This record gives sequence, structure tokens and C-alpha cells, in this order.
Amino acid sequence: MQNCLGLYIENNLIKYAKISKDHNNYRIDSFGMKFYDDVEETIKQIVSETYSYKTPIAVNLSDEKYTYANLFNLLSKKDLEKAVETEFDYFCNEASKNRKALEYRHILVQNYGEKDKITSLYAYTDKSDIVRKLQLLDSYSVKDVVPTAMAINNLIAETNSKNCIIVNIEKSTSVTTIINGQIYRVDLIENGSKEILEGIMVKENSYDKAYEICKNTTIYTMQGRNLQIEENEYLEDIMPTLYKIVEKVRENLLQNTLEIETIYITGLAAVINNIDLYFQESFPNKECEILTPFFIPKTNVKVNIKDYIEVNSAVALALHGLGVGIKEMNFKKSSAMEQVSNLFKIDLGGTKEKKEKTNKNENKEKSTNNFINKLKGLFSSDSSSRALDAIERGLIRGAIGLLILFVLYTIFSKTLINRINKKDETAQSYIATTQKEIQAINSDTKIVNDRTTQYKTLIQKIDEANNKLTESFARKNAIPNFLTEIMFNIPKEVQLISITNTSGKTIKIEAQSKEYEQLGYFIAKIKNEAILTNVKSTSGTKQNEFVRVTIEGNLPY
Repeated sequence: MQNCLGLYIENNLIKYAKISKDHNNYRIDSFGMKFYDDVEETIKQIVSETYSYKTPIAVNLSDEKYTYANLFNLLSKKDLEKAVETEFDYFCNEASKNRKALEYRHILVQNYGEKDKITSLYAYTDKSDIVRKLQLLDSYSVKDVVPTAMAINNLIAETNSKNCIIVNIEKSTSVTTIINGQIYRVDLIENGSKEILEGIMVKENSYDKAYEICKNTTIYTMQGRNLQIEENEYLEDIMPTLYKIVEKVRENLLQNTLEIETIYITGLAAVINNIDLYFQESFPNKECEILTPFFIPKTNVKVNIKDYIEVNSAVALALHGLGVGIKEMNFKKSSAMEQVSNLFKIDLGGTKEKKEKTNKNENKEKSTNNFINKLKGLFSSDSSSRALDAIERGLIRGAIGLLILFVLYTIFSKTLINRINKKDETAQSYIATTQKEIQAINSDTKIVNDRTTQYKTLIQKIDEANNKLTESFARKNAIPNFLTEIMFNIPKEVQLISITNTSGKTIKIEAQSKEYEQLGYFIAKIKNEAILTNVKSTSGTKQNEFVRVTIEGNLPY
């Protein structure tokens, strides 16, 4: 039976899950979460409690970043590997990053926009971060160091073929897009549970207590607000962050040309009650649900499913250590002992091959002995060769020695020259092919650029004509239409203080409400219904019992 301990380590918090595998059956043996002041002592305590002194450990990568490059999918495997490395070097140069200080892993994903290309998805981080993580676990058996956003897909069953995204709300938030069961891209959002916990901790002065408050907080949708018995003072620390995350997920979905069916929510913030309903209200056309590990029965009455969900990141890492997921995303390099042990697995040939080699060696030895026997007379000093004096024998021996050296040198030189010539021919062939392809590409590029310039000129003229017509029609009814839209979309709890047409298309709205969520809902309606464009709003200031915000945007004409 295999087992692995998954450790998800972030600021002040460690999630852990020890999973065992028997054939294709998985079981969580122990799990939990600990807030810490001394990370090394807390890890030691977790290893002791889970009896994992010799158990392989899979740990998360810290602060990784992601980038992409499009490559031609007709390249050979060798050329594709070179292209992947070259593209990352080019990215580092363009982004002014120190290439030598970075470590990256990549996977190749299908490019649905351009069928003749394939996309390389890179995950990269500073080498120093990997070293620090390995030094922290130096006393234990670390098997995998994996980006959580690339491992979280392990929680979904292989039979699940839905196009989906996984919103993992940990310290920061990652959005992993999965198309046809394969990871397609990863996007990072800076807002996350750290922002929520630190806001509550200012009031409670304890991370542990802040987390328990999150776990016992219920958020209400617009339809269920009348069921709320009393106000929760911590919602003002939770809701703004969730609102920002939802808005950025919405932007991500709008940029994605592929249809997404399901949104899975996981991470530390997933323990907030009704967070799935909050997402469902924001994305009514998608199926929104809390992500549960595929091997956990949802009807298990012995353990609260919520307890499993809060350590999802650690479970995903442990599954990676057991062989689930993308092996290429392991940032831990094989040790020297592991590489040496692989050498002993090389097939050295069967008994029959050994016998044939032995026979060949015996024949060579026989021919060599015959040649030596013929020369014995020249090199020996017995009575049969006394006709030659010592000087003559020395000259003959030296001449034969030089002859042997000359023969060996000639054979070696010819072999080396032949190999160089073959390599040179191969290189010249590659150069000629590459130059032809470059010429063809340059020719096509020139044609495309010429056509593009023509099209841009025509489009510009058409746009100018359209803009003149559109603007003249739109100006007539812009303000009345805007006020009508406001009238139909403003919540009852929101009061308008003033509406000002500051200049041209620019509109400035001052509004207030007793509840921040109502103002957020009003702002979202203005954006989603396209009442105004380029909408910007202040964070809100509280005056007496009202929260006041200023909203600015442009009329849509």
C-alpha cells in the first residue's frame, strides 16, 4: 500500500492530509489544519501526529507565476523542446527577469484558436524559493514540490469531461481552466483569504479565531436577505473581497472563448456558508458548486464534508505524490542517488548475446597470439636469433612500435573525420531547411502586413463614418435613456444624492445606502447592463448610518 503526506504551507497556516492508495482505491488516513508561529516545529508536530517519519511528502510551490507561448505543432520532438526553452528565455529577456535565477516547468496544451499551433504553459518561480522549501523539510522524505493551481485538478475524477474552472481561494486566488479533462490555462488573482483573515484579525487579534468566524459566517443572496435575522459585523470584511474575486472571474470567463459549464469553488474561503449560492447568483447560467475530492462519498455521516473541503489543497498535493496528475510539474529534481539507481536498471543483454561476444573475443585473441608468435624471434634474445646484435633488435622493436602507433592514429583520425563530416552534413541540411522556412515566413509576413495596412485604412474610414452617424443619433436621447435605465435598475435601498454630467459623455453619480452590498449590487448592475462604460467607483465612506460612494462612467454612445 502506497501513502503520501500532502503539506500546503502558507503564511501562518499549514494544511495537511495523509492519503493511502490500495490499487485504485484512495483513503484519507488523517488530515487537519494548524496555525503556527514556528513553522519547523509545527511540521515536526504534524509528522509525529500522522506517523509520517518515512512517508513521502508532497509540498506546494510558493508564489509561482505563469506565462504562455504559442509554437508550431509540426516541429519534431527535439526541435519542440528547443523552441520551448528559447521562448522562455525570450520571455525573461522581454520581462527583464534574471533567467539564471528562475526555475520553470511546462506542459503543452491544445491551442483551440490556431489549429496549426500548440501552446506551452509555463509555471516558474525563483530557485531560492524552492531551496528554502526543501531546506525547511530537509529532515524528511520530500518527493514532490508542485504548484497548487496545477495540482488542484487532481480532485476531479478522470471520468468528468465537463469544461470547468476551479476557483481556489487560498492566500491569493487561482483560477484553473480545464477543457476536455485537461488543464488549459491558469490565472492568478491577488485577492484571497489572506485579505479576509487579516481584516477580521484586526478586530479579534487571532488568526485562529478569524478563521473560525469565517467558518461560522453565512452570507445571504439577494433573494434570501429577508431571512437574515441580525447583521453580521464581519461581512464588511468578507463581502468586498468575494465581490472582487467574482468580478475578476467574470472577466476571465468573458475573455475565454470556450464554453464553461461548471464553476468549482475550493480553498480556505470555501468554508464560508452559502458561498456557492453567492457564486450561483453571480453566474446564473453556470453550475456552481463546492469542490469535493472525487473519492470522498458525499453521504459520509462520520466526517463533515466541510472538514475535508478545508484541506483540499493538501489532498490535491498528496494525490500528486501518489502518481495522480501532471508529473512534469514536479519542481524537485532527482537526487544523485536516484539517478545512479536508474543506471542499474539498464538492460545489458541476454545470455546468448554474452556467449557470442565471448566467442568473438576468443577469435581475436587467437589471431593476436599467432601474430605475436611470428614476431617472437625478432624480440627475443635466445640462440635462434643471436645473428642480430642488440642495436639491430632495438631498431626493429622501435620501428614496429612506431608502425603500431601510426596505424592506431590513422584509424582514430579517419573515424573522427567521418563523424565530423556526417554531423556537418546534418547541420547544413538543417540550416538549409530553416533558411527556406524563414524565407517563406518572411514572404507570407510581408503579404499579411500589406493586406493588414489596407484593411486598417478601410476599417478606419468606415469607423469614422459610423462614429459620426452613431454619435449624432445617440446624443439626442442619451441622457433620457440613461435616466430611464437608472430608474429600472436601482435597488430600493439605494438613494441617489446627485447625478452630474461633468463633461461630454462623463456622468458622475453620488449614491448612498445603509448596506454596502446594495451599493455593490447597484454598481454591478450599471456595469453588467452597460448603463455606463468605463465605470469606476470609490471604496465608500461611512457617514452616520449610511455608506456613500461616488460612481463615474461614460454614456454608451
